[in-house]
Amino acid sequence: MKILLAVDGSDYTKRMLSYLAAHKDALGAGHAYTVFYAVLPVTHRAAAFAGPELVHGYYEDDARVVLGPVRTFLSEHGIEAAFVHKVGHPAEEIASYAEAGNFDLLVMGSHGAGALKNLVLGSVATKVLARCSVPVLLVR
Repeated sequence: MKILLAVDGSDYTKRMLSYLAAHKDALGAGHAYTVFYAVLPVTHRAAAFAGPELVHGYYEDDARVVLGPVRTFLSEHGIEAAFVHKVGHPAEEIASYAEAGNFDLLVMGSHGAGALKNLVLGSVATKVLARCSVPVLLVR
């Protein structure tokens, strides 16, 4: 099975990874894993002021900070994975990558915000569910 793990470096990512490790019989080694992180874009004004090299360095550093612990965790649990990061809105990038990559399952942590907060602010998980036809496993 091709499994996409959407991460953001939060405690919810850690919960999702712990769930993955605890369910090795269903989700452990033997599947093809890709870990995906969407870096929020820098505003146009900030990018113009900082310049392309500094902005690119920011994106790379941010991805390294988020993906490094995930890489270590998966390695310690014997799970090999490819690592990808894109610049853009997380929900759009996750859904788009999941669709384009023909993944069998998308696994992501969810903050579990209340219905009112989701109605007003929305959530990445809610937006991914609305945009993606790939089955999604949300871990709270």
